[in-house]
Amino acid sequence: MNGIVGVHHIAVSVPDIDKARAFYVDLLGARELTTAEWPLGTTAINAVLGLSDSAGRQFIARLGNTHIEAFEYLVPRSPAQDPDRPVNLCGYTHFALQVDDIDAVYGRMCAAGIRFHTPPAEGGPIDAQGRKTGMRATYGRDFFGNVFELIECDHDSDILPL
Repeated sequence: MNGIVGVHHIAVSVPDIDKARAFYVDLLGARELTTAEWPLGTTAINAVLGLSDSAGRQFIARLGNTHIEAFEYLVPRSPAQDPDRPVNLCGYTHFALQVDDIDAVYGRMCAAGIRFHTPPAEGGPIDAQGRKTGMRATYGRDFFGNVFELIECDHDSDILPL
């Protein structure tokens, strides 16, 4: 064993922490656990972040079996984000949310103004025996354009369900 237990959290830098809270906590239903702010000149935080001088705010929220950490950097401010950044660019491309009823979640998110690339569709990988893995999925974009996936898995599939 290499000492790694699992993934603890996914972090995202956002231009507006309150709008991020509206997405992750209010819309997705994550439970907010902590908040923090740090002023300019907080040496220990800047060392961890690899920034020479920053100020910002953040929160961590628990969503099912993982945590989401959202940062708003007040200094230095990030350049504007491309809300349609293609997922084929190198780097992290998305995080996936496993849902029990993809049509209901998709409908609720559409009503809240979330954009999706396509309605939920059958798809996914093929298992070692050449069978479909029994899933439906779609990619959406949060209020800033960050990509996330909704995925509903067949409970008989051992490739994806929690």
